[in-house]
Amino acid sequence: MKKYKNFCAAFENLRDIFAYKEPYSNVVLTGLTALYEICFEQSWKLMKELLEKEGVAEARTGSPRQILKSAYGAGMLEEESLWMRALASRNNVAHAYNQAVALDIVRQTKEFYYPMFAEFKKRIEENWTEEIKEQE
Repeated sequence: MKKYKNFCAAFENLRDIFAYKEPYSNVVLTGLTALYEICFEQSWKLMKELLEKEGVAEARTGSPRQILKSAYGAGMLEEESLWMRALASRNNVAHAYNQAVALDIVRQTKEFYYPMFAEFKKRIEENWTEEIKEQE
């Protein structure tokens, strides 16, 4: 499944966030926030595709918020509130030129979002493997 492979590649790239320590240069900080944004985008798009395959009507909306809620209801996600915070952070990436916003996204990613993505990947691999294999 292409979306699964895209998510896995983005998640692997996100690991680079741990190779950098503060203080960050502007270029590094911008790159780190972009790694987060890409991983988040790939994760919710994977959720959307899997939910659509399962016939979940709400998955057709295209709204990340609705996709997250539906994915939580389907058991793909462990903590809905954490994913909603992650969505807010993703929405704030547009303001990453503001150093405080960008630093917050990087800190949140290191502490909360990277483990959140790892848990998501684990759940998908444990519970949605048939759907992934069917699309390959």
